Amino acid sequence: MTLLTFRFAPSPNGELHLGHAYSALLNQKLAKAAGGRLLLRIEDIDTTRCTPEFEAGIFRDLKWLGLGWEEPVRRQSEHFADYQAVLDRLTREELVYPAFMSRSEIRAFIADSERRGRDWPRDPDGVPLYPAVDKVLPTRERKRRIAENAPFAWRLDVDASMARVGAELSWVEFSDERLSATHTVEARPQDWGDVIVARRDIPTSYHLAVVVDDALQDVSRVVRGQDLYSATSVQRLLQAVLGLPQPSYFHHRLILGPDGRKLSKSAMDNGLAALRKAGASPDDVRRLIGF
Repeated sequence: MTLLTFRFAPSPNGELHLGHAYSALLNQKLAKAAGGRLLLRIEDIDTTRCTPEFEAGIFRDLKWLGLGWEEPVRRQSEHFADYQAVLDRLTREELVYPAFMSRSEIRAFIADSERRGRDWPRDPDGVPLYPAVDKVLPTRERKRRIAENAPFAWRLDVDASMARVGAELSWVEFSDERLSATHTVEARPQDWGDVIVARRDIPTSYHLAVVVDDALQDVSRVVRGQDLYSATSVQRLLQAVLGLPQPSYFHHRLILGPDGRKLSKSAMDNGLAALRKAGASPDDVRRLIGF
């Protein structure tokens, strides 16, 4: 019998806060109830913002909370070769393309379009979709720019990928925190446009790395915050294109600040280290998050 596998996957780009505590403890609770496994994964592909100090803080905070996990811990920065192999496959199959427009060029292009009366489409986070200019560049021009070290990112050709899959996409979503019932959600990756799947200097992005890791680690239950609900559509498309197994998902409620805003690492919101330093106990944290 295959054990159910859960994972908690923080990024070491700041201190963990109460929202992370809720997600980590919920994953541990559900894994224990299912007689399954709990993995810890360090999602550190952002080599600029992620630091060893923040990673050490993650381990301190989670151990203080009483979280346990299987070893070894997977660090994404140690597995760029895995992502490069998948990126190479997407490149060979012409499902990605190099996108050269800078942020200022994107803004100018969209502003010009909107001045001419066109409402520019935006993704579920409100970000304008990437213009299709680079998608139609001739191969010779793409190669010339790359050879001249022009900055670029690899973007997923969503239309080509959807055509390759040739079927409507969906995912299985659990309805409550007991994982006792499920419903089917229609995946709409087209709502995100041609998302970035890798950089020139880093052969992956969050979307690509997470689907590769979940497959390699046999993750069967993805329990994470509601803020990632819509992004699941992109990940389902990548899973389908790459022939990867599909986990089931549960997107739990978010822990909000007093002002109703989602907690943020960058704003140092309710940091676990600060709470511990102020004398809070793990039980205090559980009460604060309604656990």
